[in-house]
Amino acid sequence: MGNAGSMNQHTDPRGHHMPLKLPMPEPAELEERFALVLNSMNLPPDKARLLRQYDNEKKWELICDQERFQVKNPPHTYIHKLQGYLDPAVTRKKFRRRVQESTQVLRELEISLRTNHIGWVREFLNEENKGLDVLVEYLSFAQYAVTYDGDSSDNSAENSVDKSKPWNRSIEDLHGGNNLSSSVTGNSISRSSRHSTIRSNTLPSRRTLKNSRLVCKKDDVHVCIMCLRAIMNYQYGFNMVMSHPHAVNEIALSLNNKNPRTKALVLELLAAVCLVRGGHEIILSAFDHFKEVCLEDQRFEKLMEHFKNEDNNIDFMVACMQFINIVVHSVEDMNFRVHLQYDFTKLGLDEYLDKLKHTESDKLHVQIQAYLDNVFDVGALLEDAETKNAALERVEELEENMSHLTEKLQDTENEAMAKIVELEKQLMQKNKELESVREVYKDASSQVHTLRRMVKEKDEAIQKQSNLEKKIHELEKQGTIKIQKKADGDIAILTPPPQGNGHLPGSQGVAGVSGEGMVSHGGVANGTTHAMSMPDPPPPPPPMPATSVKIKKPIKTKFRLPVFNWVALKPNQINGTVFNEIDDERILEDLNVDEFEEIFKTKAQGPPIDITSSKQKTSQKGPNKISLLDSNRAKNLAITLRKVGKTSEEICRAIQINVQIILHFKEKKKKKYKIQASSSLYSALLLVFTMHHDCLSFTYSSFWPITINQPYRRADAVRRSIRRRFDDQNLRPINSAEMVM
Repeated sequence: MGNAGSMNQHTDPRGHHMPLKLPMPEPAELEERFALVLNSMNLPPDKARLLRQYDNEKKWELICDQERFQVKNPPHTYIHKLQGYLDPAVTRKKFRRRVQESTQVLRELEISLRTNHIGWVREFLNEENKGLDVLVEYLSFAQYAVTYDGDSSDNSAENSVDKSKPWNRSIEDLHGGNNLSSSVTGNSISRSSRHSTIRSNTLPSRRTLKNSRLVCKKDDVHVCIMCLRAIMNYQYGFNMVMSHPHAVNEIALSLNNKNPRTKALVLELLAAVCLVRGGHEIILSAFDHFKEVCLEDQRFEKLMEHFKNEDNNIDFMVACMQFINIVVHSVEDMNFRVHLQYDFTKLGLDEYLDKLKHTESDKLHVQIQAYLDNVFDVGALLEDAETKNAALERVEELEENMSHLTEKLQDTENEAMAKIVELEKQLMQKNKELESVREVYKDASSQVHTLRRMVKEKDEAIQKQSNLEKKIHELEKQGTIKIQKKADGDIAILTPPPQGNGHLPGSQGVAGVSGEGMVSHGGVANGTTHAMSMPDPPPPPPPMPATSVKIKKPIKTKFRLPVFNWVALKPNQINGTVFNEIDDERILEDLNVDEFEEIFKTKAQGPPIDITSSKQKTSQKGPNKISLLDSNRAKNLAITLRKVGKTSEEICRAIQINVQIILHFKEKKKKKYKIQASSSLYSALLLVFTMHHDCLSFTYSSFWPITINQPYRRADAVRRSIRRRFDDQNLRPINSAEMVM
């Protein structure tokens, strides 16, 4: 317990006048004196820690207060007075005079024990003064009459004078310490030793009983209990009370006091003793002694009687219920706990608690509920034990079933794993097959794509051929050209004779068409035109009617002019337009055409062409010159020659070198051909061949129309065609020394 309550109950011992304040010493001396003051106060650690946090001013004030405090009386003063009250030789008259101030002496002793420093308390309890023994003896004397009168009222006169009863003893025997067989070990005493040190087996004297009756009418018992509480507030005093032979017994006997406040205070002290180690045994021993002294049939009988009768004093009922809770439920042994619980059950505690369920006191209700929450129902425990046994049996059965199911599950898992392995193997095999199928599908898709591309190219070629045939038929319908079928199956395309000195569009040349519908080839060498194996052109067609389309003469320019990116209207499409009424010759006379051509002519052109002389030469040639290229391809070739910027001789030499390189990689071909390139048209052909082999078939077919059904022929086939043409022309081989760039 300590002295936790002593700080709250500390009174100010200073007078009404304030003495002069002494000067504060040095900090080191201040701390030293403050430590002495704390030791003298015997404070618990938490409160001492709180005081150490004070500043120096408060510490110095506390030191001054403790030093100014003057002890009113030394301990032996109170001890001598109490021993005087216990003197059996004093006369009754003198005792009456002394006992008038006993209560005041006890109150002053309680204040001194509560307020003085620990040194004063130790002096009161030391071996020389034995203040605890004197205080316990006076408590026993003060309540002797209460115990005797209470027992005598319940028993006959014969039982009251029976010397065999343990309470029939003289008060003088309380001083016989040599006959006490106390066996104190630490803070606990055995029950047998406590029973043997209570009272002697002699009756108290009549004078002692009368003096005790005078004392019990006052508050001496209550003040004695308060003095014991003040002593127990210190750890040193608490240990001495615990080790005293019959201090706790006398405190328990104080429950016979009629004052409810005294009984509540007694129960608080007994509950405090019960909570410390070894205290529970001391409390049970004290109540065993109480049973023998008060002649109880059962232990705690008087306690339950007071508890039931003092229903108008809530504080006592709360203290009583708190004590019962601590006594019963502070035991670890369950069997002993049930035993103590059954002691109170036999005394009617359970029935009485049922009546107090609806009490208005919250404190009492809390204590009652705490007891009911911790009570042991043996019947319920037995049922729980039986239920537990049944549950354990069921658990064993379930564990056995679970073991079987576990084995079955393991077997199932093994089978499943085997199936999984087999399925994984099958899956791997199927994946391999799938990969092979994917490769086949990929190859097939590639082939399908190639075939589709070939079909598309073929369709384009067919469409192109169809367009060409349509164009030829349109030109034939317009009268621009005339188709004549030869005896050998070839088709010759003839141009009508020119009108006047001009040329009609498309009359630049004719081309033979093979039996398959392709244009036959021809050749030009050394600036002369070979005669074509075709009959003379037919006579011109009869004049068109007045409503027919008038074909205007083409306009020849001295220089080549840029070509607009447009499509010319057909002759039959200009009816109803402004172009049908325009006279080109009259407009040309008004315009300065020479200056216009000089400004917009293309670069790298020779001197201007004499239109009149060209007309005369054309008329002198007789048959019309056959053109091997259409106008668009001729323009493309002219652009290529202009971009190269080389002479015909330089281009021929470059072609010869490239041909020699090609022939070098053809070791199987033993023939060497003479390359004679005097014609500018032939030179341009080989130049285009050296520029890009892949486009050779297209360019070559522009010059010499050969029967090639595929528009994109490989370069090797083209080379073979060229060599075959060389053989037909009897071209001689040429040495590499003659080839000069």
